[in-house]
Amino acid sequence: MIFSIKPKHRKLQNPSAGAMAENRARSWLEKQGLQLLEKNYRTTRGEIDLIMQDGDTLVFVEVRMRQNERFATAAQSIDHRKQQRIISTAQHYLQAQGLWEKIPCRFDAICLQRDTDNGNGYRVEWLQNAFS
Repeated sequence: MIFSIKPKHRKLQNPSAGAMAENRARSWLEKQGLQLLEKNYRTTRGEIDLIMQDGDTLVFVEVRMRQNERFATAAQSIDHRKQQRIISTAQHYLQAQGLWEKIPCRFDAICLQRDTDNGNGYRVEWLQNAFS
């Protein structure tokens, strides 16, 4: 009899959970008056979850969701490496759209945390100018 050892896989977040988080964030931001321009903008450099307009400001939004904060909060999970990938992708977007140095920009984060007091609900934390 031949035994095979299954490789240990990291438990990946359900892809539909990520899409659900982005949809919640989008809806919440639209209620705050922002307009969606792009969703899941991808390059070889990285991905930006949402690109929105807030008045005359272009907003690059990273969406993070946590079921619990045992290891890190949603905000803490946006480490320096992740920030650099988002910044690089934003630079690509600005160049591709011909907007370089023509429009004010900022980087926001929407952090969704399961609200234990609200059963299936999530608490939303909007971090404007989360990094630069």
